[in-house]
Amino acid sequence: MSPERIRALLEKVRSGELAPEEAMETLRDLPYADLGYASVDHHRNLRQGFPEAVYAEGKTAEQIAGIAVEIASKGSPLLVTRLDESRLEPLRSRLPEGQYDPVSRTFRVPTREMSPPRTRGYVAVVCAGTSDLPVAEEAAITLELAGHPVERIRDVGVAGIHRLLARREVLAKASVIVAVAGMEGTLPTVVAGLVAAPVVAVPTSVGYGASLGGIAALLAMLNSCAPNVAVVNIDDGYGAGVFAAIINRA
Repeated sequence: MSPERIRALLEKVRSGELAPEEAMETLRDLPYADLGYASVDHHRNLRQGFPEAVYAEGKTAEQIAGIAVEIASKGSPLLVTRLDESRLEPLRSRLPEGQYDPVSRTFRVPTREMSPPRTRGYVAVVCAGTSDLPVAEEAAITLELAGHPVERIRDVGVAGIHRLLARREVLAKASVIVAVAGMEGTLPTVVAGLVAAPVVAVPTSVGYGASLGGIAALLAMLNSCAPNVAVVNIDDGYGAGVFAAIINRA
């Protein structure tokens, strides 16, 4: 539940427009709502400034739709990640205002109830290759849904480093940078060496056999010689987006 909705509710109680008992009924599910197959954490938006997201993998289409509707009904922005089109229809029929992005496999419903956060600036989301776009877009969409301005820089891997250097000014002005790369995972270290901003490194599972599904990139990023690099899990665009949003709050 959004802080704005709770504040409006308390104002109505203070003015006498709403009885305390009615307000209590509205807040009944504030800690969490028990759907039987899921306990939806409505309190997370108040604790952390961003609501619970729905991780679609391993869930049925009906479970995804049920959790999503519960989150959206309380005025929070909704984000569903790792959603294949084969499980999209129940969600789309119940939340027709939502937007599905086939590249990142995300479904989102913004809200007008959430006030835009005060930010330090924009977040640059940089990816090494076009194959890294799904993870980079998951991070960018997460940030935008949280109200943060995003600059996308695509296909600037170090095999053609002149492409990255051509965007140096945009990188230098960013408050936070999310750097997404597979293969040998060099991009975050190179980016971090060019800027003063913190860099959130995201290894992807892109690469041939010895990349080991992203483990090679993960280890390279963890061993970065740049001290302004922090690393999230393989393919975790959502986690990178949330972490960058927390850093970017003014």
